[in-house]
Amino acid sequence: MDFDAGFALQILPTLLRGAATTFEATLGGFAIALAGGLVLAVGRRTRFNPLCAAYIEFMRNTPLLVQLYFLFYAVPLAGPRFGALETGVLGLGLNYSAYISEAYRAGIEAVPRGQWEAARTLDFSSRDMWLRIVLPQAIPPVVPVLGNYLIGMFKDTPLLATITIPELFGAAMHIAGTTYRYNEPYALVAVIFLAMSYPASLVVRWQERRMKARQ
Repeated sequence: MDFDAGFALQILPTLLRGAATTFEATLGGFAIALAGGLVLAVGRRTRFNPLCAAYIEFMRNTPLLVQLYFLFYAVPLAGPRFGALETGVLGLGLNYSAYISEAYRAGIEAVPRGQWEAARTLDFSSRDMWLRIVLPQAIPPVVPVLGNYLIGMFKDTPLLATITIPELFGAAMHIAGTTYRYNEPYALVAVIFLAMSYPASLVVRWQERRMKARQ
């Protein structure tokens, strides 16, 4: 089947609306992942370490698709109910928090031991030690890694189509299923994903070079 430029222009607004949903889900999921990953990373250094470690291993060793299905189809049977988009955002955030926590943990462990000992010697509270000494040194070096996870999450959003979210890939599937034309919607999806992810990858590379120059 030939590529019909006229049909491609006709469906482009629908795909762009799907791209907006993809962007929204990515930002929401990443915000949850950043906060959740930090909680897990800090929790690994407390008495909650076994619980945090078990959560991380479970989330990293089970497919994101299965986790999304569980949240969307199984959890409502127990009572809590969320919309499809909210469920997708939560699923992305919970999954990626496990990976991001390991990036945070690497940054935290890279803080020199003398910094920890100095904070204790000066009688810093745990809160002040983390907020004023540890995290300001631990987080900046892992920013490029966090950027890579953001791009990875963006590329995982097509899985949200499986729980009825009309994101970019889901919109393309709907168009293809109703018009029986596949070249145009899927080609446009590839172009839109590239147009959104490539600039982000350039920013991440720039940040990596900047961090190396500082070192």
